[in-house]
Amino acid sequence: MNSPTAPAARVLVLCADGFEEIELVTVVDVLRRAGLAVLLASPTGGSLRGAHDLRVDSEARWRELRGGDFAALVLPGGMENARTLERDPDAQRLLREGDAAGRLLAAICAAPVALQAAGVLRGAACTSHPAVQAELPAASYRTARVVQDGRIVTSRGPGTALEFALALVKALCGNEQAAAVAAPMLVA
Repeated sequence: MNSPTAPAARVLVLCADGFEEIELVTVVDVLRRAGLAVLLASPTGGSLRGAHDLRVDSEARWRELRGGDFAALVLPGGMENARTLERDPDAQRLLREGDAAGRLLAAICAAPVALQAAGVLRGAACTSHPAVQAELPAASYRTARVVQDGRIVTSRGPGTALEFALALVKALCGNEQAAAVAAPMLVA
């Protein structure tokens, strides 16, 4: 899609309290290893509390950003985080802007419900954590660990976070860069 050095290769990770730690940390780490510029943003900026009490600092507020300014928008799961992403007007605006600009939209675990709420799934094949499967389009639901349908990438949960992150690198930077990132991490 884009070279990791291109300005368009910026990735926005939308996160709120209750995020799933493995999904957030793994995605941010792998994307940065690939040379992508990752911005972690939240509703109010500042410190966030994960579902298992890990604390991270966000770097921007959702209301200050535009979804079309990023090559990709990524949503980690965690039920509380996913519900915030699903209901917050700024998060929903960012997703619609990213979609309108043709950006990669990615969600893992419970977070695909936010893509559904924003109207950006439109029948695309997707997956999620089983806890929210009934809330997603039945005709397009898959149980694969990672599902990519065009610009939409979804994944099942914490145990699939590394595969999900590498799928994002592949989509944004190509197969060669994904393999270069995976090799030193001993990904089989």
